[in-house]
Amino acid sequence: MNKDRLEWVVSGLNQYALTKTEDQFIKTALEVFDKSHALTDLQEERLERLYKEKSKLAPNRNSFALKESSPQKTKPRKAR
Repeated sequence: MNKDRLEWVVSGLNQYALTKTEDQFIKTALEVFDKSHALTDLQEERLERLYKEKSKLAPNRNSFALKESSPQKTKPRKAR
């Protein structure tokens, strides 16, 4: 994995709510890449898999904005 691809994947993952474990893994992968300029095959696979899983979900930032801006409609009560 080259640096551009790694940055692109990480920037894409930053759109989503990550667990502590996922966040720690990304930080560790970035540190390893900065030191050795490469990732192991297992690290690359895990990053790609994580990105694919998260990309199926709605981004965290946009989902909050949509909930905030759209008021909920209520049905009128029927008279008895």
